[in-house]
Amino acid sequence: MKSATFEYHRPETLAEALALLAELGDEAKLLAGGQSLVPMLALRLAYFDHLIDIARLPELRGIAVADGWLRVGAGETEAAVGRDAVVSGAVPLLTRATPLIGHFQIRNRGTLCGSVAHADPAGEYPTVALTLDAEMVAASASGGERTIAGAEFFTGLWSTALEPDEMLVAVRFPVWSGRAGFAVEEFARRSGDFAIAGAAVAVELDGDDRVARAAIGLLGMASVPLRAPAAERAVVGQRVDTLDPAELGALAMSELDDVPADLQGSAAYRTRVGATMVTRAWTSAIKEAAGQTAGAEGAIHG
Repeated sequence: MKSATFEYHRPETLAEALALLAELGDEAKLLAGGQSLVPMLALRLAYFDHLIDIARLPELRGIAVADGWLRVGAGETEAAVGRDAVVSGAVPLLTRATPLIGHFQIRNRGTLCGSVAHADPAGEYPTVALTLDAEMVAASASGGERTIAGAEFFTGLWSTALEPDEMLVAVRFPVWSGRAGFAVEEFARRSGDFAIAGAAVAVELDGDDRVARAAIGLLGMASVPLRAPAAERAVVGQRVDTLDPAELGALAMSELDDVPADLQGSAAYRTRVGATMVTRAWTSAIKEAAGQTAGAEGAIHG
């Protein structure tokens, strides 16, 4: 199939792009990498009268650390994020999630902010953003910039808290310090497929090998990316040698309602897989935080 007809706009500046978005409203869609949008248009799962191409706007470029935050501009591709030394030093979880996104052709075109704004519940970057309490920087012609907390950003399947005239111009990730470990684990039928279930884990240990803080994110388990707050609360203050990773995985699943069922598997199957992914990610993250060698990311293909 081919997409329905639309009018193509290629603004030269961010201000021009925001003005177009304000003028056209719901009739327009922003185009950055297009790795999610273009297939949906081609299959006529989505239709817009206007596409606004923002891929070449210089104001949307840039990866930098300042005041304890890593800022990634909306023009940065997933491949650029995955190979950037600043990213790997500041937010390792991003670096480890990147190879799990589709194929290298997709990562060469797709953008981090585009993935976050697309809000796919099986998306790696949305899950990492939620797990790390990232901040989304939105901009509009009328209101300027505002910051949206990660916990408030994802509102439903493929939907966010962005207003029709707003653009996601950057995502800010907090930089963890101390004895921290990070891991991403997911299960997919084939390499490049969307994950059936997965987990992203960040953990920090104190000097007595107690969990100082923990963040556990879940992908593919609902219509939005999720956190596992009960599991996070249960581990904080506990010595790591007293924690059972398998029990933690089960606890992370215990709060879930309406786990999706589809051709990939039943809700019960997805729940079992999700528990296993939490168990494996937690184990790897703890090993890294404790200074041991760990394979901190991985994908399993059935």
